[in-house]
Amino acid sequence: MKLEIRIDDLSTETSQSIVREHLAGMMANTPIESVHALPLEKLRRPSITFWTAWMGDDLCGCGALQMLNPEHGEVKSMRTRQRFLRQGVGQAMLLHIINEATARGMNRLSLETGSSEDFAAARSMYYRHGFEICGPFGDYKLDPLSVFMTKQLSPVPKSESLSVLDLKND
Repeated sequence: MKLEIRIDDLSTETSQSIVREHLAGMMANTPIESVHALPLEKLRRPSITFWTAWMGDDLCGCGALQMLNPEHGEVKSMRTRQRFLRQGVGQAMLLHIINEATARGMNRLSLETGSSEDFAAARSMYYRHGFEICGPFGDYKLDPLSVFMTKQLSPVPKSESLSVLDLKND
């Protein structure tokens, strides 16, 4: 099945719905003071590029890249819809974000995720793709409910495109 990753300006109800779903999921698993997910208005900032992942007409996931500075980016708003879990959507989005950050000349990509068991699959995926535990970065503060991770980026050919991927159903 083909997965297409598109830049999304969050102007449609469909794309806004996955952001609301992401925020609701974070609020359900994490106390409000430890939720770092961004609402719609903040995802529209010029320093953030937001993507949605599609299989045909079905919106199956999202992710974003926030530029902290020209050399350092942050992975934000990673979400896969329930019915598309374990089909490679999150991995495809993460690879797309890594590729985009590298193409933009960033040499470091960081993220914040939860420390509870609810976030174990996400942490495992990040480890598999070379992310390592680090301390808080940007405006983050130490929080026992957060895990901070970072990855040094290596240059890749700019012609490499990950916007359309073939995914195998497991």
